[in-house]
Amino acid sequence: MSSMWQLGGLTWKELARRIWREILDDDVFGRAAELSFYLLLALFPLLIFLTSVIGLMMDAGNGLRSRLFAYLSQILPGSAFHLVDSTIAEVTAASGGGKIAFGILAALWAASSGMGAITEALNAAYGVKETRPWWKHRLTAVLLTVALSLVIISALVLLLYGGKITDYLALHYGLGTLFRITWKILVWLIVLAFMLFGFALVYFFAPNVRQQKWTWITPGSVIGVALWLLVSFGFRLYLHFFDSYSKTYGSLGAVIVLMLWLYLTGAAILIGGEVNSEVENAAANAHSPDAKKKGEKTPDQRGRLDKGRTSQSTA
Repeated sequence: MSSMWQLGGLTWKELARRIWREILDDDVFGRAAELSFYLLLALFPLLIFLTSVIGLMMDAGNGLRSRLFAYLSQILPGSAFHLVDSTIAEVTAASGGGKIAFGILAALWAASSGMGAITEALNAAYGVKETRPWWKHRLTAVLLTVALSLVIISALVLLLYGGKITDYLALHYGLGTLFRITWKILVWLIVLAFMLFGFALVYFFAPNVRQQKWTWITPGSVIGVALWLLVSFGFRLYLHFFDSYSKTYGSLGAVIVLMLWLYLTGAAILIGGEVNSEVENAAANAHSPDAKKKGEKTPDQRGRLDKGRTSQSTA
């Protein structure tokens, strides 16, 4: 494909109509509910892995950990964040020094289970079955988890030290307020680029498809990130005015809220995958040589099938 942003020759309206049909056909919301269970099991190990790696890699580990949870508190609903924060604090306090190395590896292994579940769901979006060996499938999930962890840590470092860098440059080079404001806006744009890059990594490496052309920013990653931010802040705003879960479920209210947020997160990820899949499917139907139809793992798979049909009709 020359560019995914040509949408395979579709208009945005046509693409939206097809995406909605694929969402229903692939039972995206049902798969998101299934995915939320695996994400719940993977969330705490992922946070433990992140905080452990931050502490081992950098002297400013406490500052980065505080910044991580500060931004997490802005995305997660209040009750869900308090549940996550208190659980991580308890687990961290109960871990002795001799358990750190084993704990990091165990946390990474458990966190990668969530990525494995995302892989299975994205395979459904592309209409393919998982045929990779078990070890390769698991290794891909582990490496993607590590890569996303590095993306998160890099964004946190930028946010933590970006202000200090701005102050240093402004002080030593006599730069004014405009520079500070511009730099702060630029930092948040870079963080947004990190998020898009993380989604693009998942959409590129997780599904069991091959011979893909790497694209830094895809329509699916943009829509996935936008939906995730929208549902996160929208759900948080809804709970601010209409939080009845604690009254209905008591102490389980925070768990229910966290599960709902993970459900919405999973739906955003899967819809982004559906967008990329449908764009490539439309490009393949428009006879783009390096695009795959839904259900195909490689672009040349369609060519082999067409040749087979031609030879059979000739015979």
